[in-house]
Amino acid sequence: MKLPFIHRAPDEASAPGVHPTPFWSLRPRTDRESGDAVVSNFMLHWFPAKVYKPSLDWNYSFWLGTMSAALFLLLIVSGLPLLFLYVPSVERAYQSVKDIEYVVTFGWWIRAVHRIGAHLMVVAVVLHLVRVFLTGAYKNGVGAGQQREWNWVIGVVMLLLTLFLSFTGYLLPWDQLAYWAVTVGTNIASSVPFVGPEVRELMIGGRTIEQATLIRFYVLHCIMLPGALGVLFAYHMWRVRKDGGLARADRAAVLPAARTTAPVASKTYTLLGVARGTAPTVRTSSLDAPDLTVNAVPDLARRAMIVVLATFAIVSLMASGIPSPLEEPANALVTPNPAKAPWYFLWLQEIVTDTTIRIGSFTINGAFIGGVVLPGLLLTVMTAWPWLDRSPASAAGRWFPSDRRRQNQVFLLIVIVVLVFTVIGMFLRGPYWNLYWPWESWPDIPGRI
Repeated sequence: MKLPFIHRAPDEASAPGVHPTPFWSLRPRTDRESGDAVVSNFMLHWFPAKVYKPSLDWNYSFWLGTMSAALFLLLIVSGLPLLFLYVPSVERAYQSVKDIEYVVTFGWWIRAVHRIGAHLMVVAVVLHLVRVFLTGAYKNGVGAGQQREWNWVIGVVMLLLTLFLSFTGYLLPWDQLAYWAVTVGTNIASSVPFVGPEVRELMIGGRTIEQATLIRFYVLHCIMLPGALGVLFAYHMWRVRKDGGLARADRAAVLPAARTTAPVASKTYTLLGVARGTAPTVRTSSLDAPDLTVNAVPDLARRAMIVVLATFAIVSLMASGIPSPLEEPANALVTPNPAKAPWYFLWLQEIVTDTTIRIGSFTINGAFIGGVVLPGLLLTVMTAWPWLDRSPASAAGRWFPSDRRRQNQVFLLIVIVVLVFTVIGMFLRGPYWNLYWPWESWPDIPGRI
């Protein structure tokens, strides 16, 4: 779907400060009203006055950043009623979730929206980071004072916060699935040499997952992590504005140099109120490229609204057809076989298994190698990569440029490995973490007591 850009006539159609309709900021008639809308409308104030036209293409960014923000907003809205209905107590948590699912009117749908939105937000944020890397959008271009590399670091931190936000919410239903998924996830943290057990105790508030863990995860999930993510999101968007928009705008050098343009007939040019008129001695310079830029309102605002509404609609439809699981109440004495981490950490659990090597009586600690060392090294390199990347600035904002072919291939290989390990852990790992093909049936093994 390709929406036409709206080209506005000069500002002679409206006088300053005169806006005849209540919703004029959403449907500005002139360039002046488009600029006024950004200044006067609180919801539109974070948009620039002008945007680079090709940056609005659907097939460049796929609007994954806007989609992630829409999902975050949806999680906040859907989480508010759950916040009033949920009881963060090991004695009542499971029953309160069960009441939400089966007693509260449309409670099942609200819970499904919240759950599916959380999973999709993890996917959207990961895809957004992949898109930024493949297009080299973390590289500074021609704009002065750009700091795109630091915005990339902020994005990596936001990805980690998104994962931990979903992880802390995973425990709240207090059923077997949640309890043992968090048990597996926190056990990986305990494998860190010297400080591992202390790190796990800090995470769960003790040596076992109980009331202290539940209330700690509840506070983190409802207050601390969303607040931190909201602050970083605001800074992330402000940084995008300061860096001149998406990196694609740097390709065309939208502001190559000031050039003299004809004065606008409806505008008065003065110099301290002395020199007036449009004489040759009073000239104006334009830094805009009219053929490459459009008004943010309504072009950018309209596309953002379409993405937000489409995201809400898709999640709502999925929630209507995909039920939220709720297993038996959490029981520390009954271990499911196999016990799996949340799906977005299954690749870590698979690496832990593959790096656990036994040679006679000697065992290489796979939880430390695969759960700490390799992910930590990957995270460090990914965070520092904007300063390690030596490709030219002209490669920024382009899909698969030849200057970045090798690093994009390595990055995609890592992404594919993570996806393959996730699929293996999700669908092919059975009892005792053995491999089973999809056409093979699992042996009937009861939970261990």
